[in-house]
Amino acid sequence: MRPSKFILPLLGCGLFACTSRQVSKPPISDPSFDKGESFYENNNNDSAFYYFNIVATSATDSLKIATAYSYMGIIQAHEGDHYGGQESLLKSLTYLNEHKKENQQCMGADYFELGNACLNLKNYDAAIDYYHKALKYISNPDYKPIALNSIALTYQKKGEYDQALNLYKSLLAESKDNKQEYARVLSNYAKTKWLKDSTYPAGPELQQALQIRKDSNDIRGLNASYAHLSDYYSLSLPDSALHYARKWYEVARDLGNPDDQVEALSKLITLSPTNLLKPYFIRYQYLTDSIQTAKNTAKNQFALIRYEAAKSKADNLQLQKDNAQKKNLLLIQRFILVLTILVFLAAGSMLVLRNRRRRQQIEQASRQAIQEHQLKTSQKVHDVVANGLYRIMADLEHKPVVNKEELIDKIDILYERSRDISYEKPNATATPFLTKIENLLTSFGSERTKVMIVGNDTIPWSRINPQVQHEVEHILQELMINMKKHSQANSVMVKFGYQNNQVQILYTDNGIGFPPQVKYGNGLQNTGNRIKRINGQYRFEHPDKGSKIIISFPIAQSS
Repeated sequence: MRPSKFILPLLGCGLFACTSRQVSKPPISDPSFDKGESFYENNNNDSAFYYFNIVATSATDSLKIATAYSYMGIIQAHEGDHYGGQESLLKSLTYLNEHKKENQQCMGADYFELGNACLNLKNYDAAIDYYHKALKYISNPDYKPIALNSIALTYQKKGEYDQALNLYKSLLAESKDNKQEYARVLSNYAKTKWLKDSTYPAGPELQQALQIRKDSNDIRGLNASYAHLSDYYSLSLPDSALHYARKWYEVARDLGNPDDQVEALSKLITLSPTNLLKPYFIRYQYLTDSIQTAKNTAKNQFALIRYEAAKSKADNLQLQKDNAQKKNLLLIQRFILVLTILVFLAAGSMLVLRNRRRRQQIEQASRQAIQEHQLKTSQKVHDVVANGLYRIMADLEHKPVVNKEELIDKIDILYERSRDISYEKPNATATPFLTKIENLLTSFGSERTKVMIVGNDTIPWSRINPQVQHEVEHILQELMINMKKHSQANSVMVKFGYQNNQVQILYTDNGIGFPPQVKYGNGLQNTGNRIKRINGQYRFEHPDKGSKIIISFPIAQSS
């Protein structure tokens, strides 16, 4: 289970001081602050972020500003924008003074949330440092075990099991009177012991923690227990591991947590028989697409909220400046000639028009950048998730015997790439590009569809820039997927040629062909954009039967 699944329930309850549930509000009432808290309590994060941003950019009380930035950082981190969340939390700390007692609880909250962000980004050393800083400012004894448990979990993820076990042992002794906390620590302790020593019999302790959570109706705790038990039994008792994976998926669905559902589905895909994989694949694809789209939308929305707030503030300052100028002009009117007054009015009008034009240019550029980012991310989701899953499902459909270990490796790679898709770069590989192209094209062949490859070995692929190779691979992949989905062809030929420093690719099939006026869907549009990016050209031809596409591009020397 990923760390955030353990930490999120604590954050959602307003663990530390920056929320109104643990600390009295700033002494001066603020309607925007109160609205932000109300929306936050009701999980309306966009509206809460909007009002807290107003407080952060307009308030004069330093503690109120720090609290607003702390809320904003928590919201951003929960929506998947961990870097933006870190920025807001660090901004909050700049408004706090550790020597003021009323500031210390908010500092503890900021450091704890920074630890969570670093843990999710796998920056374990920084996470441990922030959690220790948070402990310095936590005065409530009920919250210290939670921070210590987070430190132990970070050591576990880092692979330093002895440090984690020492903390869990002390926490077990201190939490015996709190059944829910005891079950949580016991389950983490047993899993850590097993991770350190694969022969350790962690089953009884994991089962004990599960029973406590069942008795206390701790649904979130059951989510963690089923995940731990599924991991533990994966090698020794695969049937039991599959049973607990199903239980995990049921609880994740009841909680409405898409991230946990994705992890549970990944485990089900790994453990289930081949003939039962398809429905899990379909749900997995839907959820990964939805989660990534939601995270990118949230990031863009937060950026747009901040931009609009900055624009409004600039407009207000401009309005104040204009009003001051008008008052000065009224005073000057008593002493200077009408002609001078008209000159100043003309100058003021030109200034207003210029500023208005400048604001419009800034707004247009910002919106365009957001749209370009969304388009690029959408294309990556299509390339990495949709096409990757399609190729895996094609293997399942056409290959008479499926190597399950190889299938699991492909799923793991696809899952890891989809989690950080916004930062994805072309992967370096030791496989020659000639072989990669051969494997890609032949993977679309079947008993019904024959794929012929001509001239691939005549192309000097080693002289071609890796980025161009990356684009060519996805161009060919998109053409083959389009063929598989729409063409109804039973014979496909891909012919490569090289002349005058130009690579030419001829694609033909005997399917239903393209209509005279080709309509560009997402796939063909992405293909056209990729060809343009490598300074290439393409054209569709319409033979009597089938399809014919000619693509050419110059060789870009590898760097």
